[in-house]
Amino acid sequence: MNPLLEIRKRGQQIWLDNLSRTLINDGELARLVAEDGLAGVTTNPAIFQKAITAGRYYAEELEVLKGREMTAEARYETLAVSDVQRACDLLAPVFDRSRGDAGYVSLEVSPELANDQAATVVAARRLRGAVDRPNVLIKIPATEAGIKAIRTLIGEGISINVTLMFSLADVDAVGHAYIRGLEHLRQSGGDITTVKSVASVFLSRVDTLVDKQLEALGGDALALRGYSAVALAKLAYQRYLSRFEGPEFAELLGAGARPQQLLWASTGTKNPAYDDLLYVEPLIGKHTVNTLPDATLAALRDHGKVADTITKDLSRAESQFAQLEALGIDMNAVGETLKQDGLIQFEQAFSTLLETTA
Repeated sequence: MNPLLEIRKRGQQIWLDNLSRTLINDGELARLVAEDGLAGVTTNPAIFQKAITAGRYYAEELEVLKGREMTAEARYETLAVSDVQRACDLLAPVFDRSRGDAGYVSLEVSPELANDQAATVVAARRLRGAVDRPNVLIKIPATEAGIKAIRTLIGEGISINVTLMFSLADVDAVGHAYIRGLEHLRQSGGDITTVKSVASVFLSRVDTLVDKQLEALGGDALALRGYSAVALAKLAYQRYLSRFEGPEFAELLGAGARPQQLLWASTGTKNPAYDDLLYVEPLIGKHTVNTLPDATLAALRDHGKVADTITKDLSRAESQFAQLEALGIDMNAVGETLKQDGLIQFEQAFSTLLETTA
């Protein structure tokens, strides 16, 4: 049995954390959907920067766009929107069969807007209209301004992928914003049944930073390395169960609203000493999504072991966080540091991308 198909039977969706015209034009994306049950695609500025800079299918159109009176960002968006539309169309049968539960493609607002609530709302509306597909998710970071924008946009019926989440505090704030947005949409007479949202919790970067702090402490602290991110995901899932399968969401659920699914992101193992499926095999469970870079997806297909694992070893996850706290490692502070670092990385990738399209 193909592990990717087996995971789908367990209630988890596997998405690809990559998109390019090479994947689309050469038929690889269609093959992944048909043979591996791929259920979605995520993108970000770094992914498009790599695709447009290195891809062989962009040069001709980009040359035409450079002959027009357009900003560099408008040229980028023209290319990216076209790719996202084609991917949405390719995944439309998945979207239809699942009645809107799967088959989504994400497109991110400019990282330069991360701390501008009003501009984020305007950009999200514009990108949603430009793609004009029911299975597009507009991607917005979980900054203070971003979370306020997310509440507004959910309240308008726009489906959202919340990105750059690194802590349980993020999970709580984002889940709360989603529910408040849905309540507003329902009260204003909107259709809450068509709204989809995923909350993307980034994993490998958590271990990278926490491991460095543990190594600086030395001694018994070294035994805690390599498990902080998995512990975060397992505890986040418990928050999901409490919020979306509990009384807080019960009325909306009864009215047809969809729970906001947790999505495991940054799932390629950065430390070569760790298992290549460290952020996959321990985190399999119903109503979740795991978005994988190409290499991790190939590893899962080749030697992945599939079981219902997301609710296993909870005592170890709780102990991990308790021991980190006892050592003076504040996981919410870790999350804020990583969020700011992530924004800087995306801004740098976006700047390099706009140099290409200038």
